[in-house]
Amino acid sequence: MKKRIWFVAVLAAVGLYFTGCGVSRQVSEAKVFGDCKYKIASADSIYLAGIDINEFRNIKSMSDLNIARFPKLGLALLRKDVPLDLRVNLDINNPTRKKAAVNQLEYKVLLTNTEIFNGFFNQKIEVYPGSGSTRVPLKLSANVYNLLTNDQTRDEFINMVMTLTGKSDAKPAKFVVKVKPTLDLAGKTINYPGYITFDQEITTDMVLKTK
Repeated sequence: MKKRIWFVAVLAAVGLYFTGCGVSRQVSEAKVFGDCKYKIASADSIYLAGIDINEFRNIKSMSDLNIARFPKLGLALLRKDVPLDLRVNLDINNPTRKKAAVNQLEYKVLLTNTEIFNGFFNQKIEVYPGSGSTRVPLKLSANVYNLLTNDQTRDEFINMVMTLTGKSDAKPAKFVVKVKPTLDLAGKTINYPGYITFDQEITTDMVLKTK
């Protein structure tokens, strides 16, 4: 709460300083962004080591990921570089009566308290009140070699892969998502203090099939 008050105070101060430049409106819109609601609506375009995630529908454990069956994955493991790529569609809802907007969104995604993905969405995001959700497609990419080879994360990671295949009996995978709005005012970058954090269960019915 203190961080939020600090952020609003800084935005107000900057807005007053640059009022003559016509950026006070941007300051007001950025404040509203902190009151928005966030959820992952769906995931698609999912590849593990360059292999369509659907190829892993029948795996149950690490032993099922053998080199003979998945040679590209075996080569990636030997190189200690196992890329996981996907797109998640983040829906942002504005419950206030004012427009929310930011210039950039930083994001992090964690599984079992381990950060998997991080990056930036470098496009302006506008969320209007009373207009439903605004969808932001986030492209996620990471080297998941350590998750696959670490005893403490392997099982959760395999379960996540099963979930992302859309397999009906897979358990939901729990993500912790952190987002940080960024505002650019006359060349001065202002970040939201800390991260807006929410938990999200990824279920099989959220996975969109690759066409």
